[in-house]
Amino acid sequence: MSMRPLALVIGVAFCAVGSLAQSNSTAAAVNAYLQPYLHTGNFAGAVLIEKNGKVVFEKAYGLADREHRVGNTMATRFHIASMSMQFTAAALLRLVDTGSITLDDHVGDFVRGSEGADKITIRDLLTERSGLPDINAFPNYADVLQHHQTPASLIAKIEGRPLLFEPGSKFLHEEHSAYNLLALIVEKKTGLPFAAAVKRLIFQPVGLTASGVDDDSITHAMHMAKGYEPEGTYGLKPAASIHWSAKTGNASVYTTAGDEARWVDALFRGHQLSTSSREAVLDTSLRVGYGWFKDENQRFGQIAYYMNGRAPGFASFVLYLPHAHTTVVVLSNIYSSATTTIGYDIAALFLGLPYEPFRLQKRPPATTELKTCTGTFQFGPDFYQPNAKLALIAIGRDLFVRWPSGGDSALIPMERDHFIDRSYWADVKIKRDASGHPAGLLYGHYEGTVSSAP
Repeated sequence: MSMRPLALVIGVAFCAVGSLAQSNSTAAAVNAYLQPYLHTGNFAGAVLIEKNGKVVFEKAYGLADREHRVGNTMATRFHIASMSMQFTAAALLRLVDTGSITLDDHVGDFVRGSEGADKITIRDLLTERSGLPDINAFPNYADVLQHHQTPASLIAKIEGRPLLFEPGSKFLHEEHSAYNLLALIVEKKTGLPFAAAVKRLIFQPVGLTASGVDDDSITHAMHMAKGYEPEGTYGLKPAASIHWSAKTGNASVYTTAGDEARWVDALFRGHQLSTSSREAVLDTSLRVGYGWFKDENQRFGQIAYYMNGRAPGFASFVLYLPHAHTTVVVLSNIYSSATTTIGYDIAALFLGLPYEPFRLQKRPPATTELKTCTGTFQFGPDFYQPNAKLALIAIGRDLFVRWPSGGDSALIPMERDHFIDRSYWADVKIKRDASGHPAGLLYGHYEGTVSSAP
């Protein structure tokens, strides 16, 4: 979901391990900026800034394992969710560079059974314009995550389902199934399991020694962060356990902040891909492709390449600004979209551009005040969930958004009638009528009208 930067200045102690080479002023500013996120349980992890291929700031914060009080360090490895797609795309492009496959080959040349296999090209998969049904949207997806999977078993689950649109015609949403299918094609072309193939094609050549694909065989690996998720307004609890193999190709990579920055440098400034493959990644004619979003960013006044991800217990963000020769990596073992706001703000801070620190309401709202915020609000067909009804419910001292699926998102109070959805890091504002009753709800840049009030 989209979000805008927010603000707070609260002093708080935190666990931090940093580089001696970084600028004292940058370190102080970043530390001050991050304190409220740490204080409210919305960030724990690692931050890295690189300029001209050299690390100028790196520091780890919070706990990798809260139950055993193990701190995060720069050696801590985090699952990076959808940022994994960068490595799947690069592995496929390495095969293109060797001549064993082309971007215009069709899926049916390698995998049979998928709907549209004779229409969908490798390029369509890489640019998420395949039209394949999205496995993540299936009603039984939670059950899929509870069992070991392979690329073949994941693709078998979408067989026989119709395409959502004509391949190559548009980008509709993140295509998780497309990247499951790319993983299967990599396996078929290399004769290796996907984890081994990516290691041979990408991790070893680039020297990403702390990175890998989680195929459910690394439960006792060293320096792996444990994932956590929000509980109430400020609490945390261990994230639900999943089989990461169920996200093979689209969200199963783990890495460190240092390895991710090294990868960005190798991809954008190095020679890990051929000129034509590298140009395909850099091409901004399509906003989405090859595991990256890319556009002219008004905030920075230049082209920006970026990607974020969230999966149970983890959130991640990477930003590359080629004209500023700057990379920012934010990896967290807390399931919160705050990492995207953090990454953009830290980039602005480093480049001397405006940013707003995160600011909480000085006095938490009383239970009676929260009860005046409750109601049900109808949103339109262009909302994140089309025509959704969102309910604001008060439970004790906490206010929640209840989604149509039944999931609840805790709201962090910023000021009267202004909250932040803790799960999606979106602004939530209540509009009241002349009598003071809720009349509408602003969620991000969408507005819903009241359909019932307490």
